[in-house]
Formats: sequence, structure tokens, C-alpha cells
Amino acid sequence: MSTLRVTAEVLTVHPHPDADALELAQVGLYRAVVAKGAYVTGDIAVYIPEQAVLPAALIEELGLTGRLAGSGADRVTAVRLRGELSQGLVCRPAALADVDLAEAAAGGTDFAGRLGIVKWSPPVPPTMSGEAESAPDLLPWPDIENLQRHPDVFEPGEPVVLTEKLHGTACLLTLHTEDGRVQVSSKGFGARGLALREDPRNLYWRAVLAHDLPAAARRLAARLGARRVGFFGEVYGAGVQDLAYGADARTDAVGYALFDVAAEIGGEVRWLDPAQVLEPGEVPLVPRLYEGPYDLDTVLAHASGRETVSGRETHLREGVVVRAATERHSPVVGGRAVAKAVSPAYLTRKGGTEYE
Repeated sequence: MSTLRVTAEVLTVHPHPDADALELAQVGLYRAVVAKGAYVTGDIAVYIPEQAVLPAALIEELGLTGRLAGSGADRVTAVRLRGELSQGLVCRPAALADVDLAEAAAGGTDFAGRLGIVKWSPPVPPTMSGEAESAPDLLPWPDIENLQRHPDVFEPGEPVVLTEKLHGTACLLTLHTEDGRVQVSSKGFGARGLALREDPRNLYWRAVLAHDLPAAARRLAARLGARRVGFFGEVYGAGVQDLAYGADARTDAVGYALFDVAAEIGGEVRWLDPAQVLEPGEVPLVPRLYEGPYDLDTVLAHASGRETVSGRETHLREGVVVRAATERHSPVVGGRAVAKAVSPAYLTRKGGTEYE
């Protein structure tokens, strides 16, 4: 998931094509349904993104009691209102009445703490949990920001690569060549500097061993002369999330697809394209959907459709991950030039799961 920030934003207001009393307030490429006349283009308001959990007082103030998602009816999610996708909330909370929103927008002030808003943490099923241990030298996977929130990450025409985004659970593996240690973790545990002790019942370890990832990491480390190698992949299949891609994580047929590689070479951690540094068939990779000049419409077109992992188009596609063909820093997101674009059909599907 991307980082949670609640910020003041300049709005662009569009008519709602199928509701006289509603309009669409645009922030970045997101659009949120608002009452007609509440805002005009150029107004500044607070934008609360998806996956934000709101305190009860704010929910009541916004007139959203009983209308949000989750067991506590307090979580912001994408919804369709009169046929239009609404992502996030646009509002002017009373708690910020004394704030110069124009100044806050210019400075990128984050109001999450002041408003009591926190990021939703998905539940962790027992098969994805386990006994954790400190792992300060684990290579962590950074959050990927949403392209619709940060549409200026890439320049028009810049060479990019699009890979399919899988709905599973992120698995982190770090190989230490000096002593042969292999550390395995989830995104959530890894973000806290923790690894999972080896356990044949644990989903991540089962995937790592089933696909012989430590051996592949050792071969890559030898080719690169790396001190550490990190594999970042998605574990998927029935028993993980609602989208299974024809695999079954409850058996030996647990699915795995590598989406990123990091290597510490000469004291510097470098991010590498798995398709360029691994031998064909050495490790299952996420499907590569497009390579070419960056064009927003092309990205959004690829974000929707049917999955290609199983080869049978068994269900909808979650979205795509976009990255610069040549690894670079992005001042827009303050990190790697990587972003995701998610399918509207995925966001509004019924019965979806979002486990960590």
C-alpha cells in the first residue's frame, strides 16, 4: 500500500454525468463525488485518501455515519455513486477552520495526525504470520505510490516498463553471502525490521522453498559479486486473497512471481530489473505487459482487463506497476520512479480480501 497523507489540495470540479445534485472534485487523477455547488474549480479543500480510518467525531461531522467500509464503518474505500467512481473524500473539517489551506497546500502539510486519521492495517491470517526475529539488515521493500495521486512521476515519452500487479501478499527474501543467511519476511514485518523464522507451515517460507529462491539468489549474487541480494515477489493462490490466478496456496501449488531485485554491490544498494539479471525461467516473474514511451492513457488501458498470470484470464486484473526503464530517483515521490495504477473494477469488486 502507499503512504497515507491527508493534505490540502486545489480542486478541479467536473459535472456528474448522471446526477443533477452531484459533482466530481478532482485531485491529481482521483475524482471524489461531492454535493453540487459545494466547491468550484480553484477552491482548496482537504483530501482524505482511500484506506484512511476516520475517528467517530469526524465521520459524524461529515454526515457519513454508517456509510463507510469495515466492521467499524470507519474506513474510506472506492465506491461507485450513480455510476461514477469516487475515490477518497473531499471536505473542510471544522478542526482546520483556523488553517490557511492555500499555504498548507503549497507546503504539502499532512493533517492526518491533527484529524486523528490513521492508515488501515489489513488483518494477518495465521498462515501469513509466524515467530518473528529482529532483522535490521533485511533489505526492505518501500511502498509504491499511486500514479493517480502523483501523475507527474513520469515525463511524457519517457521509456517505462509496465508489469502486471498481482493481488497476493508480498514476500521479501534477503540473502547474505558472507555467512549464507537467508531471511524471509512479509512487507508488514519487513517494514518493522523483522524476519520470520523458518517454519514449513508459514506461507512465505513455503513459497520460498517451493520455488528454490535461495539457490537462485546465490547464483545471482555470484554473478554480480553482491554482498546481499534481495528478492521481492508476490505469493498468490487460493487461500491468500480472493483472486487466485489458478494457483492454490493451501497445497504445494503455491504461486510466486518476482517483481523486483535489489543487490548490495560495493557498499551500494542497487535496484535491478529481474528480467535483465536472471536467466530465463530461473524464477517466475510477474508478467511484462508493455515497454515503451510513457503515456498516461496507455498505462490506464493496461491497468484494466483480465489477468495474464494463469494464461487463462480467470478473473479481472488488479492493475499495473509502472517503472522507469532506466532506474532513477523521482523528486515527486521522494524515492524511486515507480508507481502503480489500479483497475476501477478491482477497487469496486464484491467480496474482495485485502490481507497483508
